[in-house]
Amino acid sequence: MGATDRIWSALTSMIKLEDKLTRQAEALKSQQAKIEDLTARVIRLESHLELLVGAAIVKKLKSG
Repeated sequence: MGATDRIWSALTSMIKLEDKLTRQAEALKSQQAKIEDLTARVIRLESHLELLVGAAIVKKLKSG
């Protein structure tokens, strides 16, 4: 009976680990999507900043 209990315990532990791994993979996918969204937002902000800086330089040159 002891060997059967150990085998059963090992199997249940493996099933629990597989479930945890699946949940971690889903969480990782979610985090990756958030990172990609933030990266896109930063790129857009950088583009706006470059346009504004360029416009400020042009304005300064025209007034100077």
